[in-house]
Amino acid sequence: MKNSFICPYCRGHLLVGDQLIFRVRNEKKEYGLLLLSPQIGNYDSLKNPDFEYRKGEALNFYCPLCSHMLSTKLDDKLIFVIRLDNQGEEHNIYFSRISGEKSTYQVKDDTVIASG
Repeated sequence: MKNSFICPYCRGHLLVGDQLIFRVRNEKKEYGLLLLSPQIGNYDSLKNPDFEYRKGEALNFYCPLCSHMLSTKLDDKLIFVIRLDNQGEEHNIYFSRISGEKSTYQVKDDTVIASG
């Protein structure tokens, strides 16, 4: 089984090819699709050039399948998805929703096992 990433609400698959896909809303309440690398510490992204946001802006991330906001009660600056590893075990992946803020955490059983 290959690593997979799923929505914590509908459990739909978010990984397409080598990119995680999200529906995102900027502070102007405009929507766009944002593609992110699933690798912790890799902050490459891809979006339509007409969908704009500024560095430091708080973006709202949504599941592109069920439209649920991917927020967490741990910190309002973080969003999360679930990573299924090669053995089918679940890990929470938390990352910043603040544009330009590079912080990602992989958590298993309340223990941070990787960060970037």
